[in-house]
Amino acid sequence: MPRNSTEAVETLSSADDKAIEAPAFTGGKFTGGKFMGGKFMGGKSPEAQMRAAGLRHLLSINGVRVLLVVVWLGAWELAASNWIDPFYYSKPSAIWGRLVDWFTDGTSQGSIWEQISYTLQEAVAGFVLGALGGVVLGIVLGRSRFLSDVCAPFIKAANAIPRIILASLFVIWFGLGMQSKIATAFVLVFFAVFFNAFQGAREVDRNLVNNARILGAGRLQVLTTIVVPSATSWILASLHSAFGFAIIGAIVGEYSGADKGLGLLINHSQGTFDSAGIYAGMIIITVLALLAEWLLTLVENRLLRWRPPSAGDRAAQI
Repeated sequence: MPRNSTEAVETLSSADDKAIEAPAFTGGKFTGGKFMGGKFMGGKSPEAQMRAAGLRHLLSINGVRVLLVVVWLGAWELAASNWIDPFYYSKPSAIWGRLVDWFTDGTSQGSIWEQISYTLQEAVAGFVLGALGGVVLGIVLGRSRFLSDVCAPFIKAANAIPRIILASLFVIWFGLGMQSKIATAFVLVFFAVFFNAFQGAREVDRNLVNNARILGAGRLQVLTTIVVPSATSWILASLHSAFGFAIIGAIVGEYSGADKGLGLLINHSQGTFDSAGIYAGMIIITVLALLAEWLLTLVENRLLRWRPPSAGDRAAQI
């Protein structure tokens, strides 16, 4: 028994922080439960309740998304069947039929899988080369004020050139093969990654760098142990949009001139006024971009596992 009011308050506070077993009845049956922090938690642990709440939240979000897509497609189908001309605007049923034809009977340019593979090879090669070049040059110029001042006007001038003009030049230089499409994808990816890597290298904590130098770290050690890890979040953020740019570069290059690829397929559909074929090609490209985004998210979570969760991440888990 507490001997005074102060001890009574301390006893209640310590008991309030501990989990106290308490009886609970659900539907006339005993289920058990706990009091935690002055609140009855039921038979589930706080972690289980958080997981259940997160699952309900995810299901509700996906349910609303599916509902929006169904309403949108239904309204489009209804409008194309009654009010607008499906020759120009097509309709979901015609687009689905075109996709089924492509994946079962093939396209006018050959197997649909061959077209997808060709475009993916161009996009992946351009993405890898552009990302490597953007990261290396961005970090180097970000850490060297002199080099960045010298190269700044040339980089800005190169970034200002319209990509469609470069795609035409690449076709003249490298021909109708895969090289010209890889070059176009490289240009789009390079600048998207370069500016983020450059800014990430500039945003490194100066005190951290100075402390490392005081402890005897050389330039290479500072670069590999401080600068690159600090810029990783900036670089990975740019990679999410960079792969989309790589696909765009491949498609634009195929539009300028190609003998295979999804861009050629869409270009052929445009030439024959096949609006359903254009939409079908867009859907395939969108699916490829979403799959790449999913893979990049897995890689990002793996590489940034060391980083403590932010306030926004903790709030999203509640």
